[in-house]
Amino acid sequence: MDNISSHKHFILDGFSELGALRPVLFIPFSVMFIVSLSANSLLLYVVISQRSLHSPMYVLIAAMACVDLSLPLFFIPNMLLSFLFDWRGISLGGCLVQMYVVHFLGALQSTLLLWMALDRYFAICTPLYYHERMALPRFIKFAMPLLIRNAFMVSLVVTLAGRLSFCFRNVLDHCFCEHMALVELACGSTAINSLVGMVSVFLIPVADFCFITTSYIVIFSSVIGSGKSRVKALHTCVTHIVVMAVSLTIVLAAFLSYRIRNSLPAAVRVFFSIMYLFFPSCFNPIIYGVRTAEIRKHLLKTLTCRRFVQTLDYS
Repeated sequence: MDNISSHKHFILDGFSELGALRPVLFIPFSVMFIVSLSANSLLLYVVISQRSLHSPMYVLIAAMACVDLSLPLFFIPNMLLSFLFDWRGISLGGCLVQMYVVHFLGALQSTLLLWMALDRYFAICTPLYYHERMALPRFIKFAMPLLIRNAFMVSLVVTLAGRLSFCFRNVLDHCFCEHMALVELACGSTAINSLVGMVSVFLIPVADFCFITTSYIVIFSSVIGSGKSRVKALHTCVTHIVVMAVSLTIVLAAFLSYRIRNSLPAAVRVFFSIMYLFFPSCFNPIIYGVRTAEIRKHLLKTLTCRRFVQTLDYS
Protein backbone atom coordinates (compact mmCIF):
# COMPACT_ATOMS: atom_id res chain seq x y z
CA MET A 1 0.00 0.00 0.00
CA ASP A 2 2.87 2.40 0.78
CA ASN A 3 4.32 1.92 -2.71
CA ILE A 4 1.08 2.98 -4.40
CA SER A 5 0.93 6.69 -5.13
CA SER A 6 -2.22 8.65 -4.37
CA HIS A 7 -4.18 10.12 -7.27
CA LYS A 8 -4.00 13.90 -7.65
CA HIS A 9 -6.30 14.15 -10.67
CA PHE A 10 -9.92 13.04 -10.87
CA ILE A 11 -12.61 12.45 -13.47
CA LEU A 12 -16.14 13.75 -12.80
CA ASP A 13 -18.31 11.04 -14.33
CA GLY A 14 -21.85 11.86 -13.16
CA PHE A 15 -24.75 10.51 -15.26
CA SER A 16 -22.30 8.32 -17.21
CA GLU A 17 -24.91 5.55 -17.36
CA LEU A 18 -26.95 7.72 -19.74
CA GLY A 19 -24.30 7.18 -22.41
CA ALA A 20 -25.04 9.05 -25.65
CA LEU A 21 -28.00 10.81 -24.00
CA ARG A 22 -25.75 12.54 -21.45
CA PRO A 23 -25.22 15.70 -23.59
CA VAL A 24 -29.01 16.21 -23.64
CA LEU A 25 -28.78 17.19 -19.96
CA PHE A 26 -27.08 20.41 -21.11
CA ILE A 27 -30.47 21.81 -22.18
CA PRO A 28 -32.50 21.62 -18.92
CA PHE A 29 -29.56 22.52 -16.66
CA SER A 30 -28.48 25.46 -18.87
CA VAL A 31 -32.07 26.79 -18.87
CA MET A 32 -32.18 26.53 -15.06
CA PHE A 33 -28.77 28.21 -14.84
CA ILE A 34 -29.91 31.16 -16.96
CA VAL A 35 -33.11 31.46 -14.93
CA SER A 36 -31.10 31.41 -11.69
CA LEU A 37 -28.64 34.11 -12.83
CA SER A 38 -31.34 36.34 -14.34
CA ALA A 39 -33.87 36.06 -11.49
CA ASN A 40 -31.33 36.51 -8.69
CA SER A 41 -29.64 39.44 -10.46
CA LEU A 42 -32.99 41.15 -10.98
CA LEU A 43 -34.06 40.56 -7.37
CA LEU A 44 -30.73 41.86 -6.07
CA TYR A 45 -30.96 44.94 -8.30
CA VAL A 46 -34.51 45.76 -7.16
CA VAL A 47 -33.70 45.47 -3.45
CA ILE A 48 -30.51 47.54 -3.75
CA SER A 49 -32.05 50.24 -5.96
CA GLN A 50 -35.25 50.79 -3.93
CA ARG A 51 -34.76 52.62 -0.62
CA SER A 52 -38.13 51.41 0.63
CA LEU A 53 -36.73 47.86 0.55
CA HIS A 54 -33.74 48.57 2.79
CA SER A 55 -35.38 47.12 5.91
CA PRO A 56 -33.83 44.02 7.56
CA MET A 57 -36.25 41.52 5.99
CA TYR A 58 -35.50 42.67 2.43
CA VAL A 59 -31.77 42.94 3.13
CA LEU A 60 -31.84 39.27 4.17
CA ILE A 61 -33.70 38.41 0.96
CA ALA A 62 -31.01 40.29 -1.00
CA ALA A 63 -28.32 38.35 0.88
CA MET A 64 -30.07 35.11 -0.08
CA ALA A 65 -30.17 36.28 -3.72
CA CYS A 66 -26.43 37.03 -3.55
CA VAL A 67 -25.69 33.52 -2.25
CA ASP A 68 -28.06 31.97 -4.80
CA LEU A 69 -26.32 33.95 -7.54
CA SER A 70 -22.82 32.89 -6.44
CA LEU A 71 -23.33 29.21 -5.62
CA PRO A 72 -24.14 27.86 -9.14
CA LEU A 73 -21.13 29.69 -10.61
CA PHE A 74 -18.78 27.35 -8.76
CA PHE A 75 -20.05 24.10 -10.23
CA ILE A 76 -22.73 24.52 -12.92
CA PRO A 77 -20.46 25.92 -15.72
CA ASN A 78 -18.03 23.01 -15.31
CA MET A 79 -20.94 20.59 -15.30
CA LEU A 80 -22.40 22.08 -18.49
CA LEU A 81 -19.00 21.91 -20.24
CA SER A 82 -18.75 18.30 -19.16
CA PHE A 83 -22.13 17.53 -20.73
CA LEU A 84 -21.36 19.36 -23.97
CA PHE A 85 -17.64 18.80 -24.58
CA ASP A 86 -16.92 15.87 -22.25
CA TRP A 87 -14.48 17.97 -20.17
CA ARG A 88 -14.45 15.96 -16.95
CA GLY A 89 -11.01 16.41 -15.38
CA ILE A 90 -10.27 18.23 -12.10
CA SER A 91 -7.21 18.31 -9.83
CA LEU A 92 -7.36 17.31 -6.18
CA GLY A 93 -6.63 20.90 -5.14
CA GLY A 94 -9.37 22.25 -7.42
CA CYS A 95 -11.72 19.57 -6.14
CA LEU A 96 -11.14 20.54 -2.50
CA VAL A 97 -11.56 24.26 -3.22
CA GLN A 98 -14.80 23.59 -5.09
CA MET A 99 -15.99 21.34 -2.26
CA TYR A 100 -15.32 24.02 0.37
CA VAL A 101 -17.00 26.87 -1.50
CA VAL A 102 -20.03 24.83 -2.58
CA HIS A 103 -20.64 23.32 0.86
CA PHE A 104 -20.04 26.62 2.69
CA LEU A 105 -22.49 28.51 0.47
CA GLY A 106 -24.96 25.62 0.77
CA ALA A 107 -24.72 25.87 4.57
CA LEU A 108 -25.18 29.64 4.32
CA GLN A 109 -28.47 29.12 2.47
CA SER A 110 -29.78 27.18 5.47
CA THR A 111 -28.48 29.76 7.94
CA LEU A 112 -30.09 32.62 6.02
CA LEU A 113 -33.45 30.89 6.36
CA LEU A 114 -32.84 30.80 10.11
CA TRP A 115 -32.05 34.53 10.15
CA MET A 116 -35.25 35.19 8.18
CA ALA A 117 -37.24 33.20 10.72
CA LEU A 118 -35.68 35.25 13.52
CA ASP A 119 -36.60 38.44 11.65
CA ARG A 120 -40.24 37.32 11.36
CA TYR A 121 -40.28 36.35 15.05
CA PHE A 122 -39.19 39.84 16.14
CA ALA A 123 -41.52 41.54 13.62
CA ILE A 124 -44.63 39.61 14.67
CA CYS A 125 -44.08 38.74 18.34
CA THR A 126 -42.22 41.88 19.51
CA PRO A 127 -43.02 44.58 16.92
CA LEU A 128 -42.24 47.48 19.29
CA TYR A 129 -38.64 46.28 19.70
CA TYR A 130 -38.15 45.02 16.13
CA HIS A 131 -35.74 47.73 14.89
CA GLU A 132 -33.78 47.67 18.13
CA ARG A 133 -33.27 43.89 18.04
CA MET A 134 -32.55 43.78 14.30
CA ALA A 135 -30.08 46.68 14.46
CA LEU A 136 -26.77 45.82 12.81
CA PRO A 137 -24.58 45.55 15.99
CA ARG A 138 -27.05 43.18 17.67
CA PHE A 139 -27.62 41.20 14.50
CA ILE A 140 -23.86 40.69 14.00
CA LYS A 141 -23.56 39.30 17.55
CA PHE A 142 -26.16 36.68 16.65
CA ALA A 143 -24.91 36.04 13.11
CA MET A 144 -21.19 35.57 13.82
CA PRO A 145 -21.46 32.34 15.89
CA LEU A 146 -23.48 30.73 13.10
CA LEU A 147 -20.99 31.82 10.43
CA ILE A 148 -18.11 30.51 12.57
CA ARG A 149 -20.01 27.22 13.01
CA ASN A 150 -20.46 26.88 9.25
CA ALA A 151 -16.85 27.78 8.42
CA PHE A 152 -15.46 25.45 11.09
CA MET A 153 -17.56 22.41 10.13
CA VAL A 154 -16.98 22.82 6.39
CA SER A 155 -13.24 23.39 6.95
CA LEU A 156 -13.05 20.25 9.09
CA VAL A 157 -14.91 18.17 6.49
CA VAL A 158 -12.71 19.39 3.62
CA THR A 159 -9.44 19.11 5.59
CA LEU A 160 -10.15 15.51 6.54
CA ALA A 161 -11.06 14.70 2.93
CA GLY A 162 -7.80 16.28 1.72
CA ARG A 163 -5.74 14.00 3.98
CA LEU A 164 -7.09 10.82 2.42
CA SER A 165 -5.14 8.70 -0.05
CA PHE A 166 -6.76 7.71 -3.35
CA CYS A 167 -4.80 4.70 -4.47
CA PHE A 168 -6.96 2.71 -6.86
CA ARG A 169 -9.74 4.84 -8.34
CA ASN A 170 -9.94 8.44 -9.48
CA VAL A 171 -13.38 8.48 -11.12
CA LEU A 172 -16.06 10.35 -9.13
CA ASP A 173 -19.59 9.24 -9.88
CA HIS A 174 -20.73 12.84 -9.65
CA CYS A 175 -20.84 16.14 -11.58
CA PHE A 176 -18.97 18.18 -8.95
CA CYS A 177 -16.73 17.47 -5.97
CA GLU A 178 -19.34 16.38 -3.46
CA HIS A 179 -17.85 15.29 -0.13
CA MET A 180 -19.04 11.68 0.08
CA ALA A 181 -18.48 11.11 -3.65
CA LEU A 182 -14.77 11.87 -3.10
CA VAL A 183 -14.46 10.11 0.25
CA GLU A 184 -15.79 6.81 -1.09
CA LEU A 185 -12.79 6.64 -3.49
CA ALA A 186 -10.25 6.57 -0.63
CA CYS A 187 -8.22 3.42 -0.11
CA GLY A 188 -7.93 3.74 3.68
CA SER A 189 -10.46 3.97 6.50
CA THR A 190 -13.08 6.69 5.99
CA ALA A 191 -15.08 6.15 9.18
CA ILE A 192 -14.05 9.50 10.67
CA ASN A 193 -14.97 11.29 7.40
CA SER A 194 -18.41 9.71 7.34
CA LEU A 195 -18.94 10.56 11.02
CA VAL A 196 -17.88 14.20 10.63
CA GLY A 197 -20.02 14.50 7.49
CA MET A 198 -23.03 13.18 9.39
CA VAL A 199 -22.36 15.49 12.35
CA SER A 200 -22.12 18.50 10.00
CA VAL A 201 -25.53 17.65 8.51
CA PHE A 202 -27.11 17.54 11.97
CA LEU A 203 -25.31 20.65 13.25
CA ILE A 204 -26.15 22.85 10.27
CA PRO A 205 -29.30 22.10 8.19
CA VAL A 206 -31.05 19.91 10.77
CA ALA A 207 -30.21 22.22 13.71
CA ASP A 208 -31.30 25.25 11.67
CA PHE A 209 -34.52 23.44 10.80
CA CYS A 210 -35.23 22.75 14.48
CA PHE A 211 -34.67 26.41 15.43
CA ILE A 212 -36.79 27.60 12.50
CA THR A 213 -39.61 25.20 13.41
CA THR A 214 -39.51 26.35 17.04
CA SER A 215 -39.66 30.02 16.04
CA TYR A 216 -42.66 29.43 13.76
CA ILE A 217 -44.49 27.47 16.46
CA VAL A 218 -44.05 30.47 18.78
CA ILE A 219 -45.16 32.83 15.99
CA PHE A 220 -48.29 30.80 15.21
CA SER A 221 -49.15 30.61 18.91
CA SER A 222 -48.77 34.37 19.21
CA VAL A 223 -50.89 35.11 16.14
CA ILE A 224 -53.84 32.89 17.09
CA GLY A 225 -56.61 35.14 18.35
CA SER A 226 -54.71 38.33 17.58
CA GLY A 227 -55.66 41.19 15.28
CA LYS A 228 -55.69 41.23 11.50
CA SER A 229 -52.39 43.12 11.31
CA ARG A 230 -50.51 40.22 12.81
CA VAL A 231 -52.34 37.71 10.66
CA LYS A 232 -51.33 39.73 7.60
CA ALA A 233 -47.71 39.78 8.82
CA LEU A 234 -47.87 36.03 9.24
CA HIS A 235 -48.55 35.72 5.51
CA THR A 236 -44.87 36.45 4.79
CA CYS A 237 -43.88 33.42 6.87
CA VAL A 238 -45.56 31.05 4.42
CA THR A 239 -42.84 31.81 1.87
CA HIS A 240 -40.10 30.84 4.30
CA ILE A 241 -41.93 27.66 5.34
CA VAL A 242 -42.31 26.52 1.72
CA VAL A 243 -38.64 27.16 0.90
CA MET A 244 -37.45 25.54 4.12
CA ALA A 245 -39.60 22.41 3.72
CA VAL A 246 -38.63 21.79 0.09
CA SER A 247 -34.93 22.53 0.66
CA LEU A 248 -34.65 20.29 3.72
CA THR A 249 -36.47 17.45 1.97
CA ILE A 250 -33.97 17.54 -0.90
CA VAL A 251 -31.00 17.82 1.49
CA LEU A 252 -32.09 14.77 3.49
CA ALA A 253 -32.85 12.84 0.30
CA ALA A 254 -29.34 13.57 -0.98
CA PHE A 255 -27.80 12.64 2.38
CA LEU A 256 -29.73 9.37 2.71
CA SER A 257 -29.03 8.41 -0.91
CA TYR A 258 -25.47 7.46 0.09
CA ARG A 259 -26.83 5.16 2.82
CA ILE A 260 -29.30 3.31 0.56
CA ARG A 261 -27.33 3.51 -2.67
CA ASN A 262 -27.62 -0.24 -3.42
CA SER A 263 -31.36 0.16 -4.02
CA LEU A 264 -31.14 3.59 -5.66
CA PRO A 265 -29.97 4.29 -9.24
CA ALA A 266 -26.73 6.28 -9.38
CA ALA A 267 -28.31 8.93 -11.63
CA VAL A 268 -31.03 9.57 -9.02
CA ARG A 269 -28.45 9.96 -6.27
CA VAL A 270 -26.40 12.42 -8.35
CA PHE A 271 -29.56 14.33 -9.29
CA PHE A 272 -30.58 14.80 -5.64
CA SER A 273 -27.06 15.95 -4.71
CA ILE A 274 -27.12 18.58 -7.47
CA MET A 275 -30.64 19.77 -6.77
CA TYR A 276 -30.24 20.31 -3.03
CA LEU A 277 -27.79 23.07 -3.99
CA PHE A 278 -29.29 24.19 -7.30
CA PHE A 279 -33.02 24.09 -6.50
CA PRO A 280 -32.98 27.01 -4.01
CA SER A 281 -30.87 29.10 -6.39
CA CYS A 282 -33.45 28.69 -9.15
CA PHE A 283 -36.67 29.02 -7.18
CA ASN A 284 -35.90 31.28 -4.19
CA PRO A 285 -36.03 34.51 -6.25
CA ILE A 286 -39.20 33.39 -8.02
CA ILE A 287 -40.90 32.48 -4.74
CA TYR A 288 -39.84 35.69 -2.99
CA GLY A 289 -40.68 37.83 -6.02
CA VAL A 290 -44.17 36.36 -6.33
CA ARG A 291 -45.02 35.91 -2.65
CA THR A 292 -43.63 39.19 -1.26
CA ALA A 293 -46.01 41.96 -2.30
CA GLU A 294 -43.58 44.86 -1.90
CA ILE A 295 -40.88 43.17 -4.00
CA ARG A 296 -43.43 42.04 -6.59
CA LYS A 297 -44.62 45.63 -7.00
CA HIS A 298 -41.10 46.97 -7.61
CA LEU A 299 -40.22 44.04 -9.90
CA LEU A 300 -43.23 44.78 -12.10
CA LYS A 301 -42.40 48.48 -12.05
CA THR A 302 -38.79 47.80 -13.09
CA LEU A 303 -39.77 45.43 -15.91
CA THR A 304 -42.48 47.80 -17.15
CA CYS A 305 -40.09 50.78 -17.20
CA ARG A 306 -37.48 48.80 -19.14
CA ARG A 307 -40.06 47.65 -21.67
CA PHE A 308 -41.24 51.25 -22.10
CA VAL A 309 -37.65 52.47 -22.66
CA GLN A 310 -37.03 49.74 -25.24
CA THR A 311 -40.25 50.74 -27.06
CA LEU A 312 -39.06 54.36 -27.22
CA ASP A 313 -35.66 53.27 -28.54
CA TYR A 314 -37.23 51.24 -31.36
CA SER A 315 -39.60 54.06 -32.26
